[in-house]
Amino acid sequence: MAAVGGTAVQDHVALAEIELCGELIIAASAAEDRLSLESIDEVLRVERQERDS
Repeated sequence: MAAVGGTAVQDHVALAEIELCGELIIAASAAEDRLSLESIDEVLRVERQERDS
């Protein structure tokens, strides 16, 4: 039996991952071709660090 009184548990990390997946799906569906790695990084808000050789 479910508890009464609003005892819902939220996993904030999981919710953030679901939101990012949704944004990636939207970007992919709007693109005419496959998304580049740079486009994927932009959608997922990933910053690439340049390595000095």
